Amino acid sequence: MRVAVYHSNTDLRIEEMEVPAIGPGEILVRIEASGICGSDVMEWYRAHKVPLVLGHEIAGEVVEVGNGVDGFSKGDRVAVTHHVPCMTCHYCSSGHHTVCETLRTTNFDPGGFAEFVRVPAVNVERGTFLLPDSVSYEEGSFIEPLACVLRGQRQARFFPGCSVLVIGSGISGLLHVMAARALGAGRIIATDVIESRLELARRLGAEGVISATDDVPQRFREMNEGRGADLVILCAGAIQAVEQALAAVSRMGTVLFFATTRPEVKVPLAVNEFFWRNEATLTSSYAGSPADCRLALELIRAGRLPVGETITHRLPLEEIARGFDLVVNPRDSIKVIIEPQARQ
Repeated sequence: MRVAVYHSNTDLRIEEMEVPAIGPGEILVRIEASGICGSDVMEWYRAHKVPLVLGHEIAGEVVEVGNGVDGFSKGDRVAVTHHVPCMTCHYCSSGHHTVCETLRTTNFDPGGFAEFVRVPAVNVERGTFLLPDSVSYEEGSFIEPLACVLRGQRQARFFPGCSVLVIGSGISGLLHVMAARALGAGRIIATDVIESRLELARRLGAEGVISATDDVPQRFREMNEGRGADLVILCAGAIQAVEQALAAVSRMGTVLFFATTRPEVKVPLAVNEFFWRNEATLTSSYAGSPADCRLALELIRAGRLPVGETITHRLPLEEIARGFDLVVNPRDSIKVIIEPQARQ
């Protein structure tokens, strides 16, 4: 089978590899859609692990089933998540599945940018979801990233009617806009430096948009009856975006660090003003739980989040280098989907 082997953001090589052999409890999936995630292009995070096959936002068809597998058959259409929790440790037992050690160590063989993937038994049991006929493979590939968004908003104390500021309208920001709308937010405002993204944010549920080059905190207050945001969702890692988020949050509000910064970045924070005077909260989130994935699938199935409208590029595996460039250097691109079964 063909796989895309990652060495750097500008060095992805199409190579041949044996189709993985599955064992008891495992399934083999022929990948039909595999999304490029923003985390896939974080070279500082990947450099010490290369070469490797990336890709974790996948959907496809089950082509082989191992002994002892219940609930899945050859021909089933599925979405699969790469990180799954143990469900029994201290963290899982207290509802914090995404800091479980098992979740941090589970993965696919070899990865989602390949024609086929072996799904380990633990992922079959806790991270594989049947797709309804009404949900396409492309839409199914959004289940994992949307699950991360849903968990992030829950972690950040989202509540119906809250005012939301989404800083950065790339794919994560747009998913946050759609999720906030679907879950009952009040005023939703989005920012970005690219005008086409702001237009799409408005179409997908933002009541208003602000250029990231403007005075974002001031402009938001002008649009929100003089108050800051109940929830600020930071979907950009630039220090200017962080500063905007900290200045835009309301008293008793929450700033969710959804996008990560580079490891050397230090965040300036006036502790007394932010915490003591205004009782604001800083929080972060990572990944999503199986329950978040099930909710993501149901929201997509019900048509509450038109995730397909964010797809700007569909590329065969041979063009994955172009796909990575579109994510690293976005111009007219938002969501890039790799189709491993397609041919040039």
